[in-house]
Amino acid sequence: MTNGFTPEKIEKLADLLMIGLTPEEKQMVFEEFDEIDANINKINEIENIKNIKPMTHTLDDFVCTLREDEIEESIPLDDLLSNCDDEDDGCVSVPKVVG
Repeated sequence: MTNGFTPEKIEKLADLLMIGLTPEEKQMVFEEFDEIDANINKINEIENIKNIKPMTHTLDDFVCTLREDEIEESIPLDDLLSNCDDEDDGCVSVPKVVG
């Protein structure tokens, strides 16, 4: 095992996260980390992987074209607020949800 995860470490992390894993769940998580580690190691086996330049986008021919900013007339505030159930001084008023 090369991933540094042990059943004890998984138990400690579960306790810190307060998720209360059963012994079976802890074993399942441990096995999943082993599987993830094995897949990562397959990537490390690729010849000259350190010489590969990282991609900035999944498409090689990706071009981001921005539109020109054009000033347009906006909808009047009174028209926008006409759909609100309650407004206060030009702002939408909503019920308090946090004590």
